[in-house]
Amino acid sequence: MLTATLKELESDEIILRTQFNEIPPRVEYSLTEKGNTLVPIFVELGKWEKKYNA
Repeated sequence: MLTATLKELESDEIILRTQFNEIPPRVEYSLTEKGNTLVPIFVELGKWEKKYNA
């Protein structure tokens, strides 16, 4: 399920997957410019959750 979600976010250009040629294998994910536009929305959702679920 996690792998499918990450692949979908990558396909939607929300995250960027960077694979390193190392042993053991290492992969990093970062937000794209498009993904960064979602940050303010998540911040507001967090504020809403604190207010109504505290």
